[in-house]
Amino acid sequence: CVSDGAVAPLELSMSSHPTISLSDTASRVWFPSTIQKHVSPTEHVEDYIAHLKSHLKDTCSEKQAEISMASHYIETLLVPRKLVIRTGKNANKCLEKELLVLSDSERKKAMVDRTCIFQDCTLRSRHLVTILGKAGMGKSTLLQRLALDWSSGGLSQFHFVFLLDCKAVDLMRPCYSLKSLLFDLSASPRCKDSAAVFQHVLSSPEKVLILFDSFNEMKDLEGLLQASADSASHDGYSVRQLFSGIFQRKILSGCTLLIASRPKDVLNQLLRKVDSILELCPFSSTDIERYVSNYFTDDSRRESALRKIKRKKYIFSLCSNPLLCWFTCSLLERHDADTCALPSTLTDLCLGVVSQHLELEAKEQGSKLDITQLCSMAWEGFKSQRSLLSQEQQLSKELMDYGFGCRILTSHVVSEESGGTLATCFADLFVQSLLSALLLVQSRDVSEKTLVAQMALQHRKRKPQGEWQDLLQRFIMGLLYHRSPLPCSGLPHSPATSQAKRQVVETQLESLKPGELTPGKLLELFHCVYETSSVKLAKLLIKNLPDGLRFCGAQLSLTDAYVVEHLLRHAKGLGQMFSIDLQDTCVPLSGLKDIVAMNSIKSYRAFTMDTIDLWEDLHCSNDELNLKSAIDKFTIEPFKASQACHIENLALLVQIHREKKLPLGGAVSALDEGIPAVRHLYKLDYELGQQKGPEVFPCLVELLPALQSLQHLDLENNKIGDSGAEKLAGALQSLTSLKMLNLSQNSIGDAGLEKLAQALSEVSSLQKLSLYGNLIADSGAENLALVLPDMKSLLDLDVKYNKFTDIGAKKLSNALKSSTCMKSLQMWNGCIPYGVFEHLQLQDSRIRTLL
Repeated sequence: CVSDGAVAPLELSMSSHPTISLSDTASRVWFPSTIQKHVSPTEHVEDYIAHLKSHLKDTCSEKQAEISMASHYIETLLVPRKLVIRTGKNANKCLEKELLVLSDSERKKAMVDRTCIFQDCTLRSRHLVTILGKAGMGKSTLLQRLALDWSSGGLSQFHFVFLLDCKAVDLMRPCYSLKSLLFDLSASPRCKDSAAVFQHVLSSPEKVLILFDSFNEMKDLEGLLQASADSASHDGYSVRQLFSGIFQRKILSGCTLLIASRPKDVLNQLLRKVDSILELCPFSSTDIERYVSNYFTDDSRRESALRKIKRKKYIFSLCSNPLLCWFTCSLLERHDADTCALPSTLTDLCLGVVSQHLELEAKEQGSKLDITQLCSMAWEGFKSQRSLLSQEQQLSKELMDYGFGCRILTSHVVSEESGGTLATCFADLFVQSLLSALLLVQSRDVSEKTLVAQMALQHRKRKPQGEWQDLLQRFIMGLLYHRSPLPCSGLPHSPATSQAKRQVVETQLESLKPGELTPGKLLELFHCVYETSSVKLAKLLIKNLPDGLRFCGAQLSLTDAYVVEHLLRHAKGLGQMFSIDLQDTCVPLSGLKDIVAMNSIKSYRAFTMDTIDLWEDLHCSNDELNLKSAIDKFTIEPFKASQACHIENLALLVQIHREKKLPLGGAVSALDEGIPAVRHLYKLDYELGQQKGPEVFPCLVELLPALQSLQHLDLENNKIGDSGAEKLAGALQSLTSLKMLNLSQNSIGDAGLEKLAQALSEVSSLQKLSLYGNLIADSGAENLALVLPDMKSLLDLDVKYNKFTDIGAKKLSNALKSSTCMKSLQMWNGCIPYGVFEHLQLQDSRIRTLL
């Protein structure tokens, strides 16, 4: 089950073996109406398939220079993701709000390997698959690995695998056909008889797998599905139109399409139409050790590198990203791992790697080149969010080779019919963003106003730019506070220019109100301040923070958790204490442990199962002091149950509270007084609705006696009926602190109210009672009137829009005369003659129609 406020994924409730979730739209569209008869491949087709396999085996075995798939590939797992569909004109289109957030424990249970990507999750096959992963997480590597699997005899359900890289082709040029897309633009060899092979592809689309890498390069998706190719033979289409046609099954219907994209970029609007969504998991601690061990073949260098990385907690967390793990190893490779000081920020890590490559290339070439033009091109690409160098961006051969040599640029061969064409791109988003930031920070031609405009921390809404924006503003902050210029860059570096820009950015940070930022922007603010390594800015941030920190909904990685924890350390010297909300963040257990252990954290909220896992972990390590602190700081106030699993989680907490022991262990001294979060729960909102509400309600009723401090119980609109009212009546006597009870719109009739009335009279603390919108008739009103004088603390009663007539109304009005402490009685409904109701109002002004 997921956190308070989220939906339990289908795959987690059906089986102990995780399966891949389906979207609502995809479940309605599958195979074409006419299944084409399978055609056996001819000799020419079989020859091409063998040639294609051999070609992919060669091209996909080498990830890049000096790095092979065999030596450096680490098997990473994937987590199935499920969509929460938001409707209405104000539906939030941000991906984090649409994808359900799993707890850390649920993610671990749901993980699958790559063999499950195309495995049937039901009787239906998956045809539209999405792989999500942040920059550097290994999406391209995974797709190459799948192509390599096929070339080595795996994925036998497919006769053809076509691998396309969106960042290496012109997506808008209207000069392609489906045939040229598959045979000329993909990572495929030249085909001697492409017409015959293409005809076989068309005759057996179910045997075709198309892999679209770098899909985040596909921009302006608003009109993507409206302008699509609808003919498999015509040309004059753009790559966008061809993709749209395949995606909507207008051409090559029945093929399997896999899309790899970053989670915060352009895929949002297509997610509802895909059949399967999978997210790449970061490297685990074991994966990091395995990667470093593969990178350093010498035993002493390997041990030294591992020791160095583990000692630097921030860098170790960055190494959960495979690309940044390679960056770290590359930096250590050129230095003595024992004497090389690893950087403390992402900016310094990326700057160190780029500087190192620039110096090595300059040494090899015998001279250093000015990379200002590369920085300008990086910035131009950033503005359009493209990594591909356009034809208009002319580079000299010398500078191009220099860019390749220092790994700023990379090339992709596009095998068009006219011969191999080389597409040049920036090597990765980190390098492109760093070069863009270098230009903005160091160039005298870039004004302070232009620089500040790139900081997306303002309150005003703007179109989200995903990781492009996140990385750029982090690098800007890091470079502004960097002590020295980039070696061998050739960029003019003016201390006065940097100082002026630094002052403007500091002024902007001082004007920010962190309490008004969304959780995602608050997290980005933490990262930006962290990159500066400035104690002054860190203290300024902490000083301006609200007492309640909400990261709810912002998915936190291990690096995010470290940054938050690192900056909050400054709160100790400032005497500040915070409550922190980590629900719906899937923060890893180690990160949760570090944050909760801080003295500046007075209370925290997190996924219930992750919290219990934390307690179990501390108990197993005999850390009783931190266990006691973690139990005491935990809060669930207020508790909002919108899914059945929320009540299950509450039941588990109540069980621990009553038994004073953890689920996997014996008695725990830290639980001698139970769980304070249960003991001090004051407000509970039950919001399962009319479908699930009646079914789960008996489970809630069983828990109520344990919630002895409960003051506010909101059960509105759950259709608990008379049977539910009767069950509640049995539990009310234990709620000695209850002040507000909302039973509105619950289909409660006279029979249910008869049981409730007597129980309500015994709740001596009750001040507000709402029975609005039920089925209470005259008999029920009379039963309520009989106990009303005994409810000495009741101030407000709402029985509007029920079924009682003037008879019941008069009974309640008479009872009101004996209830001198009551302030209001709302009881208007259509069954009471207006003249009677008006008369009753004249007799007692406390009788009202509306508040």
